[in-house]
Amino acid sequence: MTNEKDTAAQETAQTLAERGNNRSHSPKSKEFREFIGQDWAPRGPGPARSAAADYTPARREALAQLFPGERLVLPAGDLKVRSNDTDYRFRAHSAFSHMTGLGGEDEPGAVLVLNPTAAGHEATLYFHPRASRSAEEFYADPRHGEFWVGARLSAEEMHTLTGIKVAHIDTMKDALAKDLGADQVRIRVMPQADESVSALVAELRASAGLSEDAEQADIELATAASELRLRKDAYEVSEMRKAIDVTHQGFTEMIRAIPAAVQHWRGERIIEGAFGAHARAEGNGLGYETIAASGNHANTLHWITNNGKVREGDLILIDAGAEVDSLYTADITRTLPVSGKFSPVQREVYDAVLAACETALAAANEPGVRFRDVHAAAMQTIAEHLERWGILPVSAEESLAGTAQYHRRWMPHGTSHHLGIDVHDCAQAKRELYQDAVLEPGMIFTIEPGLYFREDDLKVPEQFRGIGVRIEDDILITEHGAERLSESIPRTADEVEEWMARILG
Repeated sequence: MTNEKDTAAQETAQTLAERGNNRSHSPKSKEFREFIGQDWAPRGPGPARSAAADYTPARREALAQLFPGERLVLPAGDLKVRSNDTDYRFRAHSAFSHMTGLGGEDEPGAVLVLNPTAAGHEATLYFHPRASRSAEEFYADPRHGEFWVGARLSAEEMHTLTGIKVAHIDTMKDALAKDLGADQVRIRVMPQADESVSALVAELRASAGLSEDAEQADIELATAASELRLRKDAYEVSEMRKAIDVTHQGFTEMIRAIPAAVQHWRGERIIEGAFGAHARAEGNGLGYETIAASGNHANTLHWITNNGKVREGDLILIDAGAEVDSLYTADITRTLPVSGKFSPVQREVYDAVLAACETALAAANEPGVRFRDVHAAAMQTIAEHLERWGILPVSAEESLAGTAQYHRRWMPHGTSHHLGIDVHDCAQAKRELYQDAVLEPGMIFTIEPGLYFREDDLKVPEQFRGIGVRIEDDILITEHGAERLSESIPRTADEVEEWMARILG
């Protein structure tokens, strides 16, 4: 039998979610609500139609044609908790952004739905439009309220911006459920984009008897959306050029920061911070976590801890890319001498990697070349240099032809990956359309060979130990061959030294 104390405890108990509002002091009275809704100046003009809106209809049509008669659900994703009641900065799912043109930090929780019609598909963008200033949401809702997160778009403004029919997110469930059934409409949802939307689709499938093979159906949607990005349209190419320009400027800022980095106990973070500030000021931010790897840290391929010293006489390998507001990102690596001059040994390793870059680019210019052939060409040059230095236990020819692949000890990663709205774009594409595909106009990818001689590697000559070099450029295939989009960023040893001298004086 419960006593009065137990009953009182039950009545006052709060869920964890409710406790999150314990620090709120928002007024609740009718009088305040009426008062705060009064005497606001008219709003300014809304956004103009985005440049991407002229290109997204063709992208949606291409995707929809692969799934005739089916309902396709592409969520933007939602905010994710960083700690307690603070969230990570939002970044929309790439497929959603590609199909809507929305980028930056636009519309967490939004969902694009392609509904089958007699003529094909109709797109509807479900989102949470802004509330009026007399609504409690205006001042009291930290997720959507204008006082908290700024003015959201109205339905009319969102339609103007994207060119897509819009509807309130609260109406989406009923719209998704309409006509579902094995003999009517089937439904697919982009996997791993938004757990709550995937759960809703799973519920609707179960009710309509459509659960069989659902996981495979969703994987096929993700694959198709990824493969559609293998060839970029004119807008995408222009955004990539913009991202590379911002990244070039960011490298200039990092070089400018080298003297301060040398003086700091965690100089790598001074370099990282210089690029991050520039990428955020001129774009949406980073396309991926910056690698600022000085000395032996350059031999850790994804060194993003960036907590080491930057020492005179060392090389610093910097792998960085700015993501512009459209979410397209560059991916550039340069290896710089901290002192401004390469030592003879450093230059020898650097020039070997540069030669592999040139061999790979030459391969990309050959008619009918396949994506995998670019890597093979770079490996040929890398293996030949390793043989020349007496490092390989066999000839370069034997290492390349056999299964042992001894040369890969000093370059274990691939030479290229597709690039675009993701730094590793098109990653869900089938192998025959990626590694085994013939290069075609509109494809954008990296060329990034390297050599990594770890300081504890006893199989390399002592003078090479601790040296790590990677050079990475972004390549566009055009009707006339391969264009190095990042050509303006200095890359030969002499050019790098001149670049640093020009900046540092």
